[in-house]
Amino acid sequence: MTNPIVSLTTDFGLSDHYVGTMKGVILGICPRARIVDLSHLVPPFEIAEGAYLIAQAYRYFPKKTVHVVVVDPGVGTARRPILMEAAGQYFIAPDNGVLAMIYGREKHKIRLISNERYFRKPVSRTFHGRDIFSPVAANIAAGVPPARMGKLIDDYLRPGFEQPLRTGKRAWSGRILKIDHFGNMITNFHSTDFPDLERRDFALMLGGREIRALARNYAEYPPGELFLLVGSGGYIEVSMNQGSAAKETGCASGGPVELMVW
Repeated sequence: MTNPIVSLTTDFGLSDHYVGTMKGVILGICPRARIVDLSHLVPPFEIAEGAYLIAQAYRYFPKKTVHVVVVDPGVGTARRPILMEAAGQYFIAPDNGVLAMIYGREKHKIRLISNERYFRKPVSRTFHGRDIFSPVAANIAAGVPPARMGKLIDDYLRPGFEQPLRTGKRAWSGRILKIDHFGNMITNFHSTDFPDLERRDFALMLGGREIRALARNYAEYPPGELFLLVGSGGYIEVSMNQGSAAKETGCASGGPVELMVW
């Protein structure tokens, strides 16, 4: 790629120097890189939300794009840095499950990032985004073969937050993957697992509320009423016309959701 693309997804926020420093490291190694900010407002330590965001975005990027995902509550511990090749792209992240929603659906190879030649020295115990993930990403973007970063592994972490747990013949337990800017609560119930929901009786429970309405768009129900909707990513959302479903229910990202279907 003449002008390689590097995307960044973090929980670093926008008030500190962290994101800008990572960009500086990348551009110092690969000045031709075009850097795309996916999001830096992942709630701190919310690995599942980071996983959801990158899984929603990667398929719309060109081949050979390098994605850096840093939601890393285990920084400085024994958790490992990894490099994944999937869908013709590269993903660099901690081995904590933040890439799970991609390697759960795409053919992939995962390497342990162990070649310290490509690290920034000295390596901080608290800022691997700057000292490991960014320089490795920049070198991959500049054309360094992934094999130079380390050996292939198959013992990477496989968390279960993407899939709801079936708790009965007609009951499932899930979670809120993401609350978007508008207050829509995106659950881990995917529409392909419940293809006939609009023709069935159902009840979704969260935050002490029970929801039995399914809409085709955000304006189908009047303001102030909670309803379900299949969002652009295929997941079932809890929404409210011209209002925040999250504020209405008091729920947060990672919160529990129960679904009954008859």
